[in-house]
Amino acid sequence: MSEGQKKLVIVGTGPQAQIARDYFAELSSYDVLGFACHNEFKESDEIYGMPLIAIEDLTENHSPGDTEAFVAIGYKNMNRMRQSVYEEIKSLGFDLASFIHPRATISATAEFGDNVFVFEENTIQSYVKIGNNTVLWSGNHIGHHSKICDNAFISSHAVISGGVEVGRNSFLGVNSTINDHIKLGEYSLIASGALINKDTNDFSVCIGAPFKERESIRSIDIKL
Repeated sequence: MSEGQKKLVIVGTGPQAQIARDYFAELSSYDVLGFACHNEFKESDEIYGMPLIAIEDLTENHSPGDTEAFVAIGYKNMNRMRQSVYEEIKSLGFDLASFIHPRATISATAEFGDNVFVFEENTIQSYVKIGNNTVLWSGNHIGHHSKICDNAFISSHAVISGGVEVGRNSFLGVNSTINDHIKLGEYSLIASGALINKDTNDFSVCIGAPFKERESIRSIDIKL
């Protein structure tokens, strides 16, 4: 660990946690110490060649005063699993780190919450606001004055036009397109390739180009 490096624990054990470790280790100033998960899912003391500790023991092993965390969990159950762990880690007193890839194009006026992960080749324009605990996979366009609310997951090559609001816990599939000044309701599930040309309701499932709103997520068991 170099002088001035910040210490970081990755919370999660799946593929997204492994990828987050690599990006933070290679492309940030953080010194990644290892991984954490709940004790009921802990099968060994090591994963991906690094220590694995229980979240229940996290504060005994790492002080929130000198170590930050990043919750690297996917979009299962409309991001609710990641949201729950994010809130738990925050309640333990840890600051939540964010990662923005150096090959992302970011306006100086864009704003970011904590526990945000922005992959390479994203374009984030002027006055965009990205909420807490949000993932932008590679190659997306986020238009000016748009707002991505907390706990969202944006897959690759989505186009979000200017003045859009993406409701919290929404999921946008690959190659989906949101026209300008659209408001997506909370927990909107936007299918791959969908074209959204009008506002959506909360818990909507949107498929097609232009989209048709299908059954509500309230009435189906969404696991993603």
